[in-house]
Amino acid sequence: MPELYDYQWKAVSQMKNGCILCGGVGSGKSRTALAYYYIRNGGELTPDGLIPMDDIDVRDLYIITTARKRDTLEWEGELCRFLMSTNHDVNLGKQKVTVDSWNNIGKYKDVTGAFFIFDEQRVVGSGAWVKSFLKISRGNEWILLSATPGDKWEDYIPVFIANGFYKNRSEFKREHLVYAPYSKFPKVTGYLNTGRLIRLRNKILVNMDFRRPTESHHLDIYCHYDTKRYKEAVRTRWNEEENRPIESAGEFCYILRKIVNSDFSRREALMKIVREKRRVIVFYNFDYELDILRGLPYGCEVAEWNGHRHQPVPESEKYVYLVQYTAGAEGWNCITTDTVIFFSQNYSYKTMEQAAGRIDRLNTPFTDLYFYHLKSRSGIDIAISRALQAKKEFNQTGFYRKGE
Repeated sequence: MPELYDYQWKAVSQMKNGCILCGGVGSGKSRTALAYYYIRNGGELTPDGLIPMDDIDVRDLYIITTARKRDTLEWEGELCRFLMSTNHDVNLGKQKVTVDSWNNIGKYKDVTGAFFIFDEQRVVGSGAWVKSFLKISRGNEWILLSATPGDKWEDYIPVFIANGFYKNRSEFKREHLVYAPYSKFPKVTGYLNTGRLIRLRNKILVNMDFRRPTESHHLDIYCHYDTKRYKEAVRTRWNEEENRPIESAGEFCYILRKIVNSDFSRREALMKIVREKRRVIVFYNFDYELDILRGLPYGCEVAEWNGHRHQPVPESEKYVYLVQYTAGAEGWNCITTDTVIFFSQNYSYKTMEQAAGRIDRLNTPFTDLYFYHLKSRSGIDIAISRALQAKKEFNQTGFYRKGE
C-alpha cells in the first residue's frame, strides 16, 4: 500500500489531464503521479489497502523517463507499491505498463487511448522529442513531472500547444514575443500580454507544497590557482597543450577551467573533507578531473558512475563515490551519506539542483545535509557562480567575447 503525505494528496486532487506536476527533487512526484493514474482509472487508495482499477476501462500506462531511471529500475520500485509492473504476468490489472527513455519516445508516437507520464521535463524547443510528444498528446491522456518546468515563456510553448491554447509555435510567437530589430539571429527582448501567459501557466501547473524535513548547508571552499598561467591563456588565447590558437568559446573556457581545477590546493581541500566524513559523493565534469580523483589516497572503498563505469553506491562504512554530472546528476538516490562535494561547478543550475537532490530525499535519516562547493576566485569560477546564483546557465560565448 503506497503511503502519501498530505501535500501529495492535495496535488492528486488538483491534477488533471495535461497538467505539469511541479515539485522539488525528492518531493515524491513519481508516487504522486502513479496515485493520480490509479485513481483516474477507477482504483482507490484506502487505509485498508488498494481497491483495484476498472479492468474494462483501464488505460495502458507508458512512462517516459531518463535512461538512467529506466536502467536502474527506479520506476519499478514505485510501481510495485501499486501492485503494478512492466512484467504483465505479475501485474494486478490487465493494463500494459511500459517504462522507456526519452531517446525512444518516437517509438510510441502512434499509440492512442493510453496514459503517459512524462518524467523529467524534456519537451523544450521544436526537435524530434517535442514532435513526438505533441502527437502522443493528441490521442492519449498525459501529465508532465518537473522540478523546474520553465525558465522562460518559450519553454512552455509545447505544453501550451498540447493543451490546445495555441495552434502552433507561430501563433504563440506572433502573439507574445518581441524580437531585437537589428540582430542577425532572432533574439527575444520582451513579451506581450504576459497576463494571459501567467493565467495559462497557472491553469496547468500543480505545485506540490513540499517542506523538506532537512536543512541544506552550502559551503564555498576557495582554492588557489596558477594566476600566471591563467592570465597568459586569457591574454594570448593560446592552447599551450596543443601549441595552437584557441578556436572556440568552449575550448577557451575548458582551458581556463583546467588550469583552475587542476591546482593541487583543490585536491588538498577535497581530502580534508574526506578525512572528516565517513561517506562522500563527489561530482565532477571532465575526464582530467576523474584522473585526478582516481589518484588520491582515500584509504577507503571507491566507486564510480560515469561514461566509463556504472558502479552502484558502496555499502561499506566509509566510501567515496565519484559521479560525473552528465551521467549521474539524476535518476538515483542515496540516503547513506549527508555529504556531497562539488569538485567543480557545472554550467547548468538545473543540473546542480538535480545533483544536490541525490541525497536530499524524503526518507533520509539525516537532518543536516552538507554541500561543499570547491571553487577559486578566478574570473571563470566567479562568472559561473554568478550564473548559478541567478538560476541561469553559464554562457560560454558571452564570457569569451568579453575577454574574461
